Amino acid sequence: MSLLPTDIDFDALDQAHAAAKDYLSKIDHRHVFPSRADLAGLSGFDEPLPEQSSSAANIVETLHRLGSPASTAQMGRRYFGFVNGGALPAALAAGQLAGVWDQNAALHKMSPVAAKLEAVCERWIVDLFGLPETTALGLVTGTSMSLACGFVAARNQLLQRQGWDVISQGLFGAPAIRVIVGDAAHGTVWKALSLIGLGRDRVEKIPCDAQGRICPTELPALDDTCLLILGAGNVNTGAFDDFSQIMPMAQAAKAWVHVDGAFGLWAGASETYRHLTAGSEQANSWSCDAHKTLNTPYDCGLILCREREWLVASMQASGSYIQWADEGARDSMLYTPDMSRRSRGVELWAALKSLGRHGVDALVTQLCERAKQFASGLQQAGYDILNTVDFNQVAVALDSDQETLAALSYIQESGECWVSGASLQNRNIIRVSVCSHRTTPEDVERSIQAFADAKKKAQRVLR
Repeated sequence: MSLLPTDIDFDALDQAHAAAKDYLSKIDHRHVFPSRADLAGLSGFDEPLPEQSSSAANIVETLHRLGSPASTAQMGRRYFGFVNGGALPAALAAGQLAGVWDQNAALHKMSPVAAKLEAVCERWIVDLFGLPETTALGLVTGTSMSLACGFVAARNQLLQRQGWDVISQGLFGAPAIRVIVGDAAHGTVWKALSLIGLGRDRVEKIPCDAQGRICPTELPALDDTCLLILGAGNVNTGAFDDFSQIMPMAQAAKAWVHVDGAFGLWAGASETYRHLTAGSEQANSWSCDAHKTLNTPYDCGLILCREREWLVASMQASGSYIQWADEGARDSMLYTPDMSRRSRGVELWAALKSLGRHGVDALVTQLCERAKQFASGLQQAGYDILNTVDFNQVAVALDSDQETLAALSYIQESGECWVSGASLQNRNIIRVSVCSHRTTPEDVERSIQAFADAKKKAQRVLR
């Protein structure tokens, strides 16, 4: 008897489907974060590497029994942590089919369907955001990687302007590039700069206001050696840089502008909130995530570059074994660092197809309205609202850091909802990120009550 399976195990697929349905049917009736008992159950995975093979059915049963209870309920309605979105039904279902297809989306000749869907998504995304028609799209894991891609394209073009070909000559002895970024930039910006050799010690940091926006009057004189990094949606406050004021200065100086819009760039797809991104379409590159505001399954990051050749030149690859697409077809590996890559464009296409333009608008608007409801209710419950709630983020605190941290702990332990902590304006805060299409007004009210109960417990213990 062979140790290796040669036939498709349809029974195991049925079992996995049944487990998925069971999981989703209970998602709204369980603790948002796993209980201590559920976490302790993960010890069941601690075993030596088995000597013998296991059946697919046994594997699925073990995963569902031990793993499902120890997962966070991101697919539920009251998960508000880390700007993690839910997953739209069409995108979730499409992802299951894509998993069965098991396509490598690097080349058209590897997967014509993956290439076609990415090409369609490129057109749709560029249209939604109002970007130049020349804009190219690459699909990566998330904004961490899309930032790195955008910065590489910027670095290479800025050096080429100075007569330096970094592809052939490398960075040793290269002319200087000025990197300019707000001091409230997300940590992944610094990580991406480090990865591509533009270390933080040489970066010009610009003061930001209390909401995390770059102060335009503090910008230094720009020139054509500058990489200016702007933000569409501060991670704590949701605030947007003033693109309409900053972009004309950058364009006059011929500086390269990259917009970090992990969740906020989607404001450009909403009639109500489009004013927040006005002017950002003049940038050279943009990064955002579909698995945040758009609610595709993880993972789906987007790198967008104004000129196709800028991105392709930075992500170039070669090899005699590579069979490039016929004219008019797409080879997606030209727009990303990796070659072996899953077909995440299937889920992105499904999300956009299921919503349409008006549905995307409604989704973005709904998330923002739920955030405003959160802010109003929490203020009535005695919390300080520390941001202007421009988008889908709410930053709140109590009178002291000790009370805030205690309340955060009680909220997380309650299982009613889950939120994360951070610091803002020299205060510990609780950060509410409204990111799921499934969150209802009733879910917000239920979560506000959990905040109110946690506040009373914190004050009773500390006073």
